[in-house]
Amino acid sequence: MLSSPSFEAFITDKPLYYKEIDHERVHKAYALLKPHIEQPLTIHVVGTNGKGSTGRIMAILLHEAGKRVGHFSSPHIMKFNERIWLEGKDSSDEELEEAHAKLYTILGQEMSESLSYFEYTTLLAFVAMEKLDVIVLEAGLGGEFDATNVCSKVLSVITPIGLDHQDFLGDNIESIAKTKLKSIGKKALLGLQVYDEVYDIADEIAKEKGAVISRVEKAPFTHLLEITEALCWADYLYENAKLASKALDILSLPYRLESLKEVKIFGRFYPLLPNVTIDVGHNLLGAKALKRALKKKYKDEKVILVYNTLDDKDYESILFEFKDSIKCVELMHITTQRAVKEENLKEVLDKLDITYKKFDGIVNSENYFVFGSFYVVEAFLKKIEFNFKNK
Repeated sequence: MLSSPSFEAFITDKPLYYKEIDHERVHKAYALLKPHIEQPLTIHVVGTNGKGSTGRIMAILLHEAGKRVGHFSSPHIMKFNERIWLEGKDSSDEELEEAHAKLYTILGQEMSESLSYFEYTTLLAFVAMEKLDVIVLEAGLGGEFDATNVCSKVLSVITPIGLDHQDFLGDNIESIAKTKLKSIGKKALLGLQVYDEVYDIADEIAKEKGAVISRVEKAPFTHLLEITEALCWADYLYENAKLASKALDILSLPYRLESLKEVKIFGRFYPLLPNVTIDVGHNLLGAKALKRALKKKYKDEKVILVYNTLDDKDYESILFEFKDSIKCVELMHITTQRAVKEENLKEVLDKLDITYKKFDGIVNSENYFVFGSFYVVEAFLKKIEFNFKNK
């Protein structure tokens, strides 16, 4: 077996993205890998918002029904192991190391080193999950050209599509929807959409591909709604659970809705502390859904928004969306070159007449909502020295 560097050392040196994207590279790598691994039944989740929670709900429902299931998602909050969820828990360091050694040997040094962070870790997930019954595979920021789209799938699940990652996907809903929807296989399920044009584009692409595309009904699923309301879930999580259960119905896979009580989606409108809710959302579509969730949870009471963002987000529109629901903004420092410049963010806050200050810690008498990106939530957890093992 080809000697490989440790997984942690190897992956730490990899760039997240390349300026020049080679869409064929991961396909060449997968062609090398495919003869050496098994592929379980694979569900591909694509969209802008709700991919992670929809995928995790499906995975937990199947796990509780006795299926051996894995869930690949991204990014992680604190540790890479969160991305590859195996049979009810985050993957262990040992499982990742074993999968990495096998993958690196099959691909060889040159190919392994040529792949981007996301490309390599997607293939790593295929290796780590090859003995399972079902894989729930979450696309990254794209669809058609996403690394997760190299393999076949029994069902494509499409969550709400909105404006995000315009630098990669295009600057309008039509182009973004086409990029994401061109990833569908022969069978797809389209979740409820904010933009009506997505439905037309989905039908057009399904016709081109000879695919059968189903839609989630707008009518409420009464029993599911009762369960999620008892769990105090945000409306968008109810919609994601509705999409997840419909997907399992299409595939005739077993589950019990009561198993939703076992679902804990860390980072998705998650009650971290009695007075702190965190969400890794980062775009305008997410902000609109979370504004409704805040209204439902806090009624007319305003909260403190702990916030920062990446420079490619429409942070002015996001902050305007939250303005009537918050007392003020407390700015969380995040360590990434992609962070918005502080002076630009402050300029927008001044323009919107939103009071702000630096985040220095939580006060028990106040309610906090932490939002803006995985980076913001990670920085917040470190700042308050939260014990991640207790989540």
